[in-house]
Amino acid sequence: MFVDRVKIYVKAGDGGAGCVSFRREKYVPKGGPDGGDGGRGGDVILEVDPHLFTLIDYKYKPSYRAQNGGHGKGKKMKGKDAPPLVLRVPPGTVVKDAETGRILADLTEPGQRFVVAKGGRGGRGNVHFVKPWRQAPRIAEPGEKGEERWIILELKLIADVGLVGLPNAGKSTLLSRVSHAKPAIADYPFTTLYPVLGVVRVGEYESFVMADIPGIIEGAHKGVGLGLDFLRHIERTKVILQLVDMSGFEVDPFKAFEVVEKELKEYGQGLEKRPRIVVGTKIDAVQNWALVNRFEEFVKEKGFDFVKVSAVTGVGLKELVGRTWRLLKEAGHGQGEEG
Repeated sequence: MFVDRVKIYVKAGDGGAGCVSFRREKYVPKGGPDGGDGGRGGDVILEVDPHLFTLIDYKYKPSYRAQNGGHGKGKKMKGKDAPPLVLRVPPGTVVKDAETGRILADLTEPGQRFVVAKGGRGGRGNVHFVKPWRQAPRIAEPGEKGEERWIILELKLIADVGLVGLPNAGKSTLLSRVSHAKPAIADYPFTTLYPVLGVVRVGEYESFVMADIPGIIEGAHKGVGLGLDFLRHIERTKVILQLVDMSGFEVDPFKAFEVVEKELKEYGQGLEKRPRIVVGTKIDAVQNWALVNRFEEFVKEKGFDFVKVSAVTGVGLKELVGRTWRLLKEAGHGQGEEG
């Protein structure tokens, strides 16, 4: 099950209390203070695990508490520091404060860590409170409280290329043909209920990651049809492939193009300005080639490349992968990273 947004409570450990203690030695009935300090409470840390792809674990366990620090002891013995509580998240996880909505961290790199709640400092023992006028202090500090907060974890897939289009535009079939991904495929809208990633091989040593984003509908930028949940997964992509069904059986291609174009623009984040290729799908089932030709002219006037493909017969797929790869290279793919 794919879960890409959760709200959880995190509580760091409290610091241990300082100790009130006095030396007890033979023939020294009134020894000086020797109370030790309390240990530090455990931090709550988020760490990126490249083997995770969903936030599902946090859906069913929304509360996490780190251990408290140990209390100080006599003979100036310091309480034990509590270990950190490490919560593992998938790459692409954005951390937000649930109350203010402020972004606290954007976790993208394997092994990257973020302390989301700091443990409390341990209290000082009575040995620290000796004064010339107070040789036997019977006071010590309590430990500090650990930080606590509600946070939102929001997953934005890390993919180089995003497939967008109306429901049933052929995104899942295309992804299954150009990669080894196995998305659900059927002849009705919303077969894809969550994003699917696939690795597309260009050569022996070159590849890119493609994401099949569930179908966009009018009003998606306002959350209609889970639109916001879908659209945020395009934010990190360098290139967008906008798929338009050219068979003519269901939706007018001009209308289909304009709906997605509007949703990308209204969502923001500069998605409508992202490098894009418009892909005419299902050309094996085209009924009106004059319409296809008019649409191709329309797309080129908009300033986009247009590639006609059939995921069923394989026509145009090699050309599409090649053009996508060139556009990715122009967008900086592989510079300072592994391709």
